[in-house]
Amino acid sequence: MKSGYSYTFLCLLAVFFYSPLQAATLVIEGKFQNKNILVHNGFAKSGVGYCTKEVKVNGFTTSDETNSTAFEIDLKGLNLKMGDKVIIEILHDNDCRPKVLNPEDLYPKPSFELLAINLSVDGVLTWNTKNENGSLPYVIEQFKWNKWVPVGEVNGIGTPVNNRYSFKVSMHSGENKFRIKQKGYNATVKISKEAVAIANTKTPVYLVKKDKVEFDVETSFEVYDIYGINLIKGYGNSLNIQNLKSGEYYLCYDNSTVNFKK
Repeated sequence: MKSGYSYTFLCLLAVFFYSPLQAATLVIEGKFQNKNILVHNGFAKSGVGYCTKEVKVNGFTTSDETNSTAFEIDLKGLNLKMGDKVIIEILHDNDCRPKVLNPEDLYPKPSFELLAINLSVDGVLTWNTKNENGSLPYVIEQFKWNKWVPVGEVNGIGTPVNNRYSFKVSMHSGENKFRIKQKGYNATVKISKEAVAIANTKTPVYLVKKDKVEFDVETSFEVYDIYGINLIKGYGNSLNIQNLKSGEYYLCYDNSTVNFKK
């Protein structure tokens, strides 16, 4: 009796200590993109069986066959909808680690199809899209100072149906150009065509004083040193240059670029 009790106690003790010492969990998260996930499994270090012991998707154990050096997590068979949140947990031996071969397939890519983009003279940018396969932010860019400058961001709805967006932009004098851009995993980028409008706003006049630059109307501005390093940026009718050292600088404002000395 005593011997049987001791044997049972030792077995329970072994089971209790197995999990923290022998097992770990690899977790990856993303959105369903109508693709399955591939895993390189490998052998257990003990030489018995394979590294992966169990796979869960959104808390439920899957029926995926993991007893091989590579296997597939069948997300397509789980009745998921495009863009649904996916949390994959791979329980594996602590002394070996499986490798997910295509984690990027859980992240949306820029897939929007632009139906229309328009810019009103009072500064409202609107655009219509379809075929969005997941929510990604739309970055609004304005062409000024001889480059495309990010001026705002709108979260994409992420559904394949027709979606409509709008964003209030700040117009400079003369011709204005705007576009939208989405950036996905691995720096995949998609850019729209331009929307153009002529603004009837006054061209600002600037005056450089000892410690500030004054504009006669409010405007966006940036200050760069001779090496192209951005030192100041903002919006308003005055710019504080008190902390700038004496020297030459470049002032970008409205749709113009000039140099000035302090």
